[in-house]
Amino acid sequence: MDVGNVIKLPVTEERAAARKRARPPPCDPEEEEEKRQKNVQRVSVLGAEDRAVRLLEELVFGAEDELLQRLVVEEEQEDEEQTEAPPVEDEDEDEKESGLQLRPTPASVWVDEDDEQEEEVDMEHRYRRNMIKGDAESTMSKQKLQQRMREQFQRSMGGAPSWAETSGRKKKKKKKNDDDDDDDDEGEEEEDDLLRRTGNFVVSSDRLPSGILRMKKCLHANTARPSDDRLTTVQFHPSAQVVMTAGLDQSVSLFQVDGKTNPKIQSIHLQRFPVHQAAFSHDGETVIATGTTNKMFYLYDMMEGRVTPVHTVRGLNEARVKEFSVCPEGGALLLTGSHGYLHLLTLKTKEVVRSMKINGDVAGVAFSPDGSKVFVNSEEGEVYVWDVRSSRCVNRFTDDGCVKATSIAASRNGQYLACGSQSGVVNIYSQEACLNSANPKPMKAVMNLLTSATSLTFNPTSEILAIASRAEDEAVRLVHLPSLSVFSNFPVSKRKIVYRATCLDFSPHGGFFSLANNKGHAPLYRILHYRSF
Repeated sequence: MDVGNVIKLPVTEERAAARKRARPPPCDPEEEEEKRQKNVQRVSVLGAEDRAVRLLEELVFGAEDELLQRLVVEEEQEDEEQTEAPPVEDEDEDEKESGLQLRPTPASVWVDEDDEQEEEVDMEHRYRRNMIKGDAESTMSKQKLQQRMREQFQRSMGGAPSWAETSGRKKKKKKKNDDDDDDDDEGEEEEDDLLRRTGNFVVSSDRLPSGILRMKKCLHANTARPSDDRLTTVQFHPSAQVVMTAGLDQSVSLFQVDGKTNPKIQSIHLQRFPVHQAAFSHDGETVIATGTTNKMFYLYDMMEGRVTPVHTVRGLNEARVKEFSVCPEGGALLLTGSHGYLHLLTLKTKEVVRSMKINGDVAGVAFSPDGSKVFVNSEEGEVYVWDVRSSRCVNRFTDDGCVKATSIAASRNGQYLACGSQSGVVNIYSQEACLNSANPKPMKAVMNLLTSATSLTFNPTSEILAIASRAEDEAVRLVHLPSLSVFSNFPVSKRKIVYRATCLDFSPHGGFFSLANNKGHAPLYRILHYRSF
């Protein structure tokens, strides 16, 4: 086959018709020119619109580079104006202080159209009769009834209460009373400031709460060396974290108080000398110990470790010396003698400098906080107030309802005086009344003990009074003095720990409480309210 020759196929009628349909119709030159002109006009109009839009954008914003430059310049101008412009002082100060004045009054969420209609209310109803002022008011409109109820409420309240006033009325009232005291304005500002702040406003108080005393049972204070016989004394050192115990086992022991192990520091044995009472001197450097049978007593110098027996005291005519009190002024002891005598002796010279006497036998002695006065109650129930410097009785009164007195104690803040009796009643007086009145009345009579109240002790903050009886087990109570009520959780009734208490004491800052019992132990408690020893 010859490739270069084109083979022509026969043209059928169908193919010829298809070619004829595919062939474009002949063009009219005039129509073509008319279409071309129309397209040119459309393109020119679009171009004009684009230019107009671009021009408008440039007039408003400028070109892209110009726009960025203009924004930078405007920011610099604003900064300069802010630094140079003076503070505005035309605003209302009340609106500055209270954000409530700037808030719009909220609209009612729901309005009952029936309430706005004028309706007559029957005033003969038994709930509305007291608001009628005359016989003509058998019926009343709702608005008038509301006004009458508002007036009645204000009369019962003595005026419109502050919470019922609108913010506008409060503001007017505040402007009207601008000449009032400054204290009221400061109180209102503090109240507004309190309402504008958030946070925890509930804090723990420094005052001891009543009802339940938060306590923790620790190891016995003398766990490192328990006594073989009854303890007669437990006392905390006035400045060191040390506690002393003494008893009928003829020993005096010192322990460090840590609440965990309470290690022993030192223990001294006094040959054939059952200790009736032991106490630290005012400076805490010496321990004074008296016996049960004779008038000899011991002085133990803790700094030098020397024990000194004192066999005789110049000017003292007593068969034996058992009870004594350390003077708050220091360097002196007040010995309790027989037949109502009290002897003041100095530790430096070991001699009696003056003596005082009351009617009957001495039941207890308590010094005032400054040491200038001493309260002495007799077994007959009379309380004497002596001036120590002049040895003169300045007041005397009868303990209310007392038949036989057993103990007395004075608080360190000079506010309270407690007197115990054989019946177990403890009367709490005001010290001021006891100094000035011939017939003071007790503030409270504590009747929680059923046997003789033999021990009374105030804590250092004068918020707690500890009372005890050595005639019965667990006969110890702690009194909350601000409310004059007894703590309900001490001692624990189901567990015997206290037994018969013979002596009570608190640590210098009230953090610990201990007592001496007949089992030879000194139970120790941590009072959690006080943080210091």
